[in-house]
Amino acid sequence: MELHEYSKFDGLGLAKLLQQKEVKASELADLALTAIKQLNPEINTVVGHIIEDSNQVDENDLPDGPFKGVPFLVKDLVVHSAGIPTDWGSRLTQNVVFDYDTELMARFKKAGLVIIGRTNTPEFGLNVTTEPVLHGPSQNPWDTSKITGGSSGGSAAAVAARIVPWAHANDGGGSIRIPASCCGLVGLKPTRGRVSLGPDFGEAVLGLAIEHVVTRTVRDSAAMLDAIQGPGIGDPYIIAPPARPYFDELSTEPGSLKIAFTSTGWNGVKVDPECVKAVADTAKLLESLGHTLIEAKPSFDFEALLNACVPAWAGWVASAVEAAKLLLGRTPSPDNLEATSWVCYQHGLNKVSGLDILNALAVFNQVNRTVGAFMQEYDVLMTPTLNAPPVDLGFYDANDESLDAKGWIDKLFLGFAHFTGLFNITGQPAVSLPLHQTDSGLPIGVQFAARFGDEATLIRLAGQLEQSIPWIERKPQISI
Repeated sequence: MELHEYSKFDGLGLAKLLQQKEVKASELADLALTAIKQLNPEINTVVGHIIEDSNQVDENDLPDGPFKGVPFLVKDLVVHSAGIPTDWGSRLTQNVVFDYDTELMARFKKAGLVIIGRTNTPEFGLNVTTEPVLHGPSQNPWDTSKITGGSSGGSAAAVAARIVPWAHANDGGGSIRIPASCCGLVGLKPTRGRVSLGPDFGEAVLGLAIEHVVTRTVRDSAAMLDAIQGPGIGDPYIIAPPARPYFDELSTEPGSLKIAFTSTGWNGVKVDPECVKAVADTAKLLESLGHTLIEAKPSFDFEALLNACVPAWAGWVASAVEAAKLLLGRTPSPDNLEATSWVCYQHGLNKVSGLDILNALAVFNQVNRTVGAFMQEYDVLMTPTLNAPPVDLGFYDANDESLDAKGWIDKLFLGFAHFTGLFNITGQPAVSLPLHQTDSGLPIGVQFAARFGDEATLIRLAGQLEQSIPWIERKPQISI
C-alpha cells in the first residue's frame, strides 16, 4: 500500500483491509511513521514516539479486537501507558513515567490499536489552542498560520493531515469539539460517565472532563465509542448503558426531530458571520430532511457560570501542580510553568476554598436543571461550535503575564469556546460536525447537543448529515 492509498481510508476501512489480509499491521505502522516523518516538521503534532520502527509491530502479539492493527495516536494528557513518558504539555511534568496503564489506555490496546505516539497538548489542557512552551505550537494543516484548537489540537492536526485515521482526545470545556471544528473533523464529546477516567480520577475538573477521540467519519466515532464505553472498576457512578451498539445507530433513520437552534451567544456575545451562516444553512438543510427547526435557546445566568468555572479550573491546575510537587519532588515556578498556569496555580492554592468549590457545584447544578428542563422540549440543540473560524497562532497566549486566573478563563470562554463549555457543565453529549467552510477554505464546525445519555440520537443525526454533505474528500493543504 502507498501513502496516498492509505490516506483514503478511515479507521474501519483499514480494519477491514487487515481482517481480509490485504495489508499487514506492520505495513500500516510503517506508513503512519512515514507520514509523521514527512508532515510533523510542518505541523508539529507528534511530540513523542511509542513505536520507532514498524518492526516493533507483531500481529501475533496484538489483541484480537475490532481495530486490530490500525494505527492510533494518544493525546499526551491524562491517558498514559506503563513505561512510556508523558508530559501533560508542561515543563514541570515533563517525562513522567507511570508503571501502569490507565483504564482507557488498556481499552485502546484491547481494541487492537497500534499506538504509534503521543500528540501535542497545551499545558494541563487549559487553552483553546495547542501552543505549549514545552513543545511549541501545532499548526493547522489547512493554514499553518492558524490554530489547531485545543486542547486536543495535536490529535486533530494529525487526523486532518491523514497521519492516522483517528486519535485520542479529551474534553473539559470543548477540547474535542474545538479542534474538530478548527481542523474539519468529527468531534463527539460523550455523556459524563460514559467513558472511565480510572484509575487516576473518578471525576476530573469537577466532573467537566470526558474522554473519546477525533475522527474523519461518524462511523469511526461511533465504533470507537462502542469499544471504550462503560464503567471501570471503582468508578464513582454508572450511567445507563446504550440500548444497542452505537455503530448500529448509523443504519437507523433519525426520524423527524424537534431541533432548537441559535447562533446568538448565551450572553449575547458577538458571533462571526461565517459561523452564523453555518447554523442558518444547516437549519435549512435539516428542514429539508424533515426535521422541525425552532429558534430557541436555554436562559441561564452565564456570568455566574463563568465565575464558577474559575475555582473549577484553577483548582484543576493547582491539583496537577501539587501532585507533581509531592510525587515527583519538583518545585513549581514561573521558570517551569506558563504564566497563566502559574497564576491559576497560585489562585487555586491560595484563594479557592472548600466553600468556593461547593458554591461552584451549586451553580453547575442550577444550570443543569435549567438546561435539562429546556431539553425536555427538544430532541437536539444546534449552535455554532465556535464564535469564529480558526484564529491566528499567538492570539490565545498562555504565557501572557498580564492576565490573572479570572482574566484567562474569561478570555477562553467569553470568546472562542463560548458555546462548548455549557455541555461540559451539564454533562450532555455534544458533537461538532465539519459542515461549513469559509470563503478561504477554513473549516467551520456546527455543534449539536442531545439529552443526557442520548448519544444515539446525535449519531443518527450526524450520519444523516454526513450523507447529505459528504466531507470525507475534503483535504487540507498539508496532508499525505
